[in-house]
Amino acid sequence: QVQLVESGGGLVQAGGSLRLSCAASGRTLSMGWFRQAPGKEREFVAAIGKGGGTTDYTDSVKGRFTISRDNGENTMYLQMNSLKPEDTAVYYCAASLRTRFTTRTAYDSWGQGTQVTVSS
Repeated sequence: QVQLVESGGGLVQAGGSLRLSCAASGRTLSMGWFRQAPGKEREFVAAIGKGGGTTDYTDSVKGRFTISRDNGENTMYLQMNSLKPEDTAVYYCAASLRTRFTTRTAYDSWGQGTQVTVSS
């Protein structure tokens, strides 16, 4: 298992930006971001392959969020622009030890989450 620690959440006004970071304790294959809003199930947000060249996004964040990674630092990022109140959630990073390709389901390790709140 690899340990994951998220940071960068906070309170921002609608239209603003935040950058989330996820530091891993070791090497990972594909990685991803998920979020869970109050009263809702956790949902997929974005994923990135091991090499960083392939990405996948849920439709609601396409064109606004950008996922990236620095394998030398074992860190993944989520740049969130044009934030909307409906983006408010706890954001979790996840790491796969099973596949180097982008995946929406094959994750083995999870972080503790970081709160993102977007005010209208």
